Amino acid sequence: MGSFSIWHWLIVLLIIVLVFGTKKLKNIGADLGGAVKGFKDGVKDGSAAPEDPASAPAQQVAANANPNADKAPIDVEAKQKP
Repeated sequence: MGSFSIWHWLIVLLIIVLVFGTKKLKNIGADLGGAVKGFKDGVKDGSAAPEDPASAPAQQVAANANPNADKAPIDVEAKQKP
């Protein structure tokens, strides 16, 4: 009584197909697949993105720290933490 048998699931599937139709179910499946693929691509791109522009924010902060300062270049040596 706690779980459904295969016949219960087949009847539920038949009712869903009769209510929505196969065309609409096919479109819903394609949309869901596209959303999952987009999510995976976003996760993959999100994990690779922080490595590339890691030095860009430090350069922007140094450039924007004092906009009224003299325009002479400053020699700075940066070391990464181990």
